[in-house]
Amino acid sequence: MSICLQHPSATLSSSITLPTSKSISNRVLMIHHILHKQFTINGLSTASDTQILKQAFEQNSNSIEVGHAGTTMRFLTAYFAATEGENVILSGSERMHQRPIKILVEALKKLGADIQYLTNEGFPPLQIKGKKLNGGAISLDGSVSSQYISALLLIAPMLNTELTITFTTSIVSKSYILMTISIMHYFGVEVTWLSENQLVVKQGNYVAKDFSVEADWSAASYWYSMVALSKKATLTLKGLNKTSLQGDHAVVALYAELGVSTRFVEGGVELSRSNFPISWGMKTVDFTLFPDLAQTYAVTCAALNLPVRITGLSTLRIKETDRIAALQKELTALGYQVTIEDNDLIIHSQKEISIQQHPIATYNDHRMAMAFAPLALITDKLTIENQEVVEKSYPHFWEDLKHVGFVINNHQEESSSR
Repeated sequence: MSICLQHPSATLSSSITLPTSKSISNRVLMIHHILHKQFTINGLSTASDTQILKQAFEQNSNSIEVGHAGTTMRFLTAYFAATEGENVILSGSERMHQRPIKILVEALKKLGADIQYLTNEGFPPLQIKGKKLNGGAISLDGSVSSQYISALLLIAPMLNTELTITFTTSIVSKSYILMTISIMHYFGVEVTWLSENQLVVKQGNYVAKDFSVEADWSAASYWYSMVALSKKATLTLKGLNKTSLQGDHAVVALYAELGVSTRFVEGGVELSRSNFPISWGMKTVDFTLFPDLAQTYAVTCAALNLPVRITGLSTLRIKETDRIAALQKELTALGYQVTIEDNDLIIHSQKEISIQQHPIATYNDHRMAMAFAPLALITDKLTIENQEVVEKSYPHFWEDLKHVGFVINNHQEESSSR
């Protein structure tokens, strides 16, 4: 199903209640299950990723399918490997079976795990036979996915002894590791950095405490982009905290340079658009700490004709799609000039831009749909394919767009084969 977006005035004035963070929800849900549901989670995310994880814990089956949910695949691999008596086959979508998991599996095997690859070496599906795992010292490549690290940290209290992890490379998406550590601290587990590339999880069980999940700063980023592309805007986003566990809080500073002012108010933030002209020469912005903001930022800069080299994107190659290639393909089809050098995405300035009518392919990637949606503010209409992909992280996204004046038409059509 495709969706056609229009906004007659390109003026935004409303209040939006954001979804709660699926990243926080997934981590707390892991601890909730390890503690046999001994505490209450307030505001658990309704995103499909979180709901798939929740259902996987609840179902009584030795075959679990997680679809496109990457975090769920990594977290469950660690959980089932460390849980005595479990014997499961863990699988996912076709794309999931192309996403590497060898680094995590090999680390778990060093702790004593019994995991077998059922099709291709280094990739799901997996046969996992759970057992009590050892602790000890392991080395890990931190440059591929922070989810591997978070998965190991979360199960560390289930191990026989304390766990020490030494990273052999620089850590990507470190903000997500810090989020995991903060949540573990909340539940009474001590995690200490011994050096810049080494940390230890001390022995000790989680302590049950009720937890409230904060609103999602990743979801907020799409609204920041809309404000940046609007003619005029005063928009309140409810549920955001100034002191946040989420690295995507960086959207505040990123979009300040794009003309979006943020004012923290009771219960959230108020966004407004500055009138001063924005221009700069080619600049470089590093997204290593917050890669989930990269797609939205790239689309915004292209729309504002601001040249930028976006770096720190290596992890985007192994997401729901190759996000670097997908961004270039869709932006180029719209008429923007975009190139790729290694893992850098480069938005070039242009003398004239006329947005071509071109349906946006989403590649089963929720962030592709939501990152491109703000372009409807600067063109007559915008068509986005596979509208249902937003359910992965922001199920009521399209309804929220209607709330701020977007006109939305749904229609069934054959998706492009790009």
